[in-house]
Amino acid sequence: MELTKLPVLITGGTGSFGKTMLNDLLHKGYEEIRVLSRDEEKQDMLRNTLRSPNVRFFIGDIRDYDSVTRAMAGAKLVFHAAALKQVPSCEFFPIEAVRTNILGSENVIRSATVHGVHSVVCLSTDKAVLPVNSMGMSKAMMEKLVVALARSLGADSATTLSMVRYGNVMYSRGSVIPLFIRQIKTGAPITVTEPRMTRFLMPLRDSVALVHHAFEHARQGDLFIRKAAASTIQDLVTALRELFDVPDHPVEEIGWRHAEKLYETLATAQELTQSEDMGAYYRIRMDDRDLNYKAYFSEGEHETVHHEDYHSHNTERLDVEGVKALLLSLPEVQAELTAWKAGA
Repeated sequence: MELTKLPVLITGGTGSFGKTMLNDLLHKGYEEIRVLSRDEEKQDMLRNTLRSPNVRFFIGDIRDYDSVTRAMAGAKLVFHAAALKQVPSCEFFPIEAVRTNILGSENVIRSATVHGVHSVVCLSTDKAVLPVNSMGMSKAMMEKLVVALARSLGADSATTLSMVRYGNVMYSRGSVIPLFIRQIKTGAPITVTEPRMTRFLMPLRDSVALVHHAFEHARQGDLFIRKAAASTIQDLVTALRELFDVPDHPVEEIGWRHAEKLYETLATAQELTQSEDMGAYYRIRMDDRDLNYKAYFSEGEHETVHHEDYHSHNTERLDVEGVKALLLSLPEVQAELTAWKAGA
């Protein structure tokens, strides 16, 4: 059956990514899209903005199984984006990250299997790889939950569980680009933690394409990664100052935030040994062994493939001009520049 005919559920559908995914699905002609979130105000704003008969809104929290079930019944495609995503807040309130990112995700994938959903794609993050903070650890556990259930379901199940993992989405809620632009516009110093830090840079359009790729190609337990370029924080700041024509705008180094890394990792060397290079994407296959390892000790693969972790220090590194070109491809940055020049 054509995918656009299938009812879709987006958890966290009023967040930055959820809204982008929602608009993309509407543009592609999906006939029924359900939005589950706990933010009544954001839902009301979105409902009045879209005024679309193709979108149904469900107030609820993924922490509550009944809330999930009400929205899930009848859905055939599920994109699970609801999460606590801010590193500092998860550091100070780690149990809240557990309740949403782990237990809430368990509610989503369990409900999906009960209701015969065709495909579930769960959103993860580079911070789940070699995690050093509560947010990343909770997302890593979410990945383990998905794989464990996928392994028990098997390849012949009516429900396919998969995941996507990516780094920073440019201009998403809480990210540094809108913060830096706001600081430029208000005359406040641009606050950076460590200028040498590198971060993956992915436009929202690429992250949406990654989800569609998973819906179209996922096998049981797959994890998909979209290859992405990166830059240093210093080059990102320089690119923004040049675009807004404020080369001397002050910059203040405030030091590392709680539990930050110098660089982020999208895949470990071990994961890459069981991956498939799909051009713009990596497919990391599920380890489908059971607890009886004997057969693998006696009959396993003897050839060792040498890889290194795939991280923001060794991926394609954008220089200042490259960062500027990528920023200019974002409609949000174009709008900010237009407003800035009009007010100058």
